[in-house]
Order: sequence, then structure tokens, then C-alpha cells
Amino acid sequence: MISIVMAGGGTAGHTSPLIATAERLRELDPAATLTCIGTSKGLETRVIPAAGLTLRLVDPVPLPRKLGLDLLKVPGRLARSVSQARAIIREAKADAVVGFGGYVSLPAYLAAAQLRIPVLLHEQNAVPGLANKVAARFAKVVAVTFPGTQLPKARYFGMPMRKAITGLDRAAGRASARTDFGLDADRPVLLVSGGSQGARSINDAVEAARDALLAAGIDVLHVLGPKNLADRHVEVVDQTTGARYVPVGYVDAMERAYAAADLMVARSGAGTVMETASVGLPCIFVPLPHGNGEQARNADFLLAADAARLVPNAELTRERLLAEVLPLIQDRACLASMSATLTGLVPADAAGDLARAVLDSIPGAS
Repeated sequence: MISIVMAGGGTAGHTSPLIATAERLRELDPAATLTCIGTSKGLETRVIPAAGLTLRLVDPVPLPRKLGLDLLKVPGRLARSVSQARAIIREAKADAVVGFGGYVSLPAYLAAAQLRIPVLLHEQNAVPGLANKVAARFAKVVAVTFPGTQLPKARYFGMPMRKAITGLDRAAGRASARTDFGLDADRPVLLVSGGSQGARSINDAVEAARDALLAAGIDVLHVLGPKNLADRHVEVVDQTTGARYVPVGYVDAMERAYAAADLMVARSGAGTVMETASVGLPCIFVPLPHGNGEQARNADFLLAADAARLVPNAELTRERLLAEVLPLIQDRACLASMSATLTGLVPADAAGDLARAVLDSIPGAS
């Protein structure tokens, strides 16, 4: 029986491809033991156990963006987390360690290297993060979402996505998805999401534009982020058009939201970019203006194909949002053309390809 340790956490950008790959590993080898490593501060504490996966925790090692006392604490924190990860990997008797980037992956990568266990990694973004930059130097497989990602030994796999996403028929699922969210069967539906943590600039712009969107007869499904729901959890119905604003904190099955929508306004995290491309949902992307600039690059291939729109975060006002959304969501021919262009732009089974690469890295497993 083989044993695989998987590391990833923080946001859905790291947990979603982990869960998708685990799903395919279970199909390919039902007897395999899968153990996940995360921290107590991330989304993984909820979504990984919900996916039926075992989760073990290590201390987080945030990397400060500025010089200061916190930077001096990093080596000690990292050493402690590596020790914790090493104990988990040993206990699991791991045959391979698969990481999906982020803070929690670096301790797992380093622990696996110390134990001489094969390391495989997946980089979600067009611009790689620090953990994967370090691990790519000794990893057996370096899988990337975008073909131009600059990492040693990079192999283009695409984004691991659950079958519920890759197999989604939006047209077939539209009616039931809209019923689930309390949306009208026939009105245009705008889906808004700033990612698993929400996005203040997007939330503020949509709240300011809400009444105008409803007056135009557009239903709005707004994924605010769990921490933002308490302040804004108020459904609104336009008394003239009947259009409805539906705020929710988080959607576990985003494929249902994708099926319900005609157009999406979202951050351009790699997961959102690749999932919406896979299901053929046209998007207006508002890149997160922080980090190492990866979000501004993630949607480049969709913009080049005229299959998406982009608004810089600093330019996202009520007026700009309405100017982008209203003409597009009311132009069914344009939406259909964008959706058709999206078809086939991303690899269909990256999760399966990565799962097979994991098994191939273990002698006697494949």
C-alpha cells in the first residue's frame, strides 16, 4: 500500500487543486493512503476534512514583506515547522510528497528532501511563489498551470480541477442552480467573487452599483467572503424589475454558482481563471494589486483570445463596474462568442495527469 503526503493551504488557490488531485489519486489507486499537511489559519481546516481527507497541522511560517523583527523570527519558525512536517511524513511512511505552494508547502518540501523522499510540486500562478521556487531545484516533477511559468524543469500540466468542474454542463445545470440560490430562471445573472477570502474593492464597488444593476433587471449572486458576510447579509429585491441581490459568505460547490451565472466579476487568481475558462463562463477580472504580480499575469492568455475583460483594481469604481457589466451581460451574442472561445483553451484533465505523475514517481506504484 502506497502512502502520499500532500501539502497546501491558506486559500482555495492552494486547497482546490490539492483536493482535485486527491480525488483522482483515489480513483487510480483506491488503496492509497493520503495525508494532508496544513496550518490552523487556512481554509484547509474546513475544506480538506470535508473532502474526506486526513489533515495534520504544522505551525505557519509567514514571510514578512518588509524588513523588521518578524523577518528575524523566520529561521526559527521554519525549523520548527520543518521538524513538525518531518514527523508527519515519517509517521505516514510517505512514498512521495506533493505540494501546491504557499507557506505550508515549504516545510513539507524541506522535510521530504531531508528524508530523501520524492517531491512533486504544482505551481498555480503564472508567476511562481517562493516555496515552489525553492523546491523546484530538487523536485522530481515540477508541474505548472501556465506554459510560460519560469521554473526549472517545468512541465505544462494545467490546473488540477475537480470533475464537477471539468465535467460541468452549464446550460444543463442552469435552472436547478438558479433555483438553489433563489435566482430567477430567465433574468441575466451576474456572479461576483473576490476569492475565498473576499475582496474589499470588489465588494464595495458592487454594493455601490447594486441598485443600478437591479434596476436594469440583473440578478446578482455576490460571494462576499465569510468574514464579510455579517455586515452585508441583506437580500435586496427591486420592486419594479423583481431582480434580486443575493449575498453569501462562501460557496463550497462553485460549479453551481458557475452554472447559474451568465457573467462573472472576480479576482484573477489562477483557480478562478482556469475554472471559469474550463466551464466557459465569461469574466471581468480585477487582479489583486499585491503579491508578486501573478494575478495580473494569470489572465493574459484569455485577454489575448478576447475571451475575458480586465479592470485594474485602482480603476474599479461604481461607474466603471456598470460601464463594463451592463453592455456585456445584455449582449447574449457576445457572451456566447466569448464562451465558445474559452472551449478547449485549458487542459481537460490536469488532476488526472498530475495524479499519474505522482504514482509514476513511486517504484512499483504504477
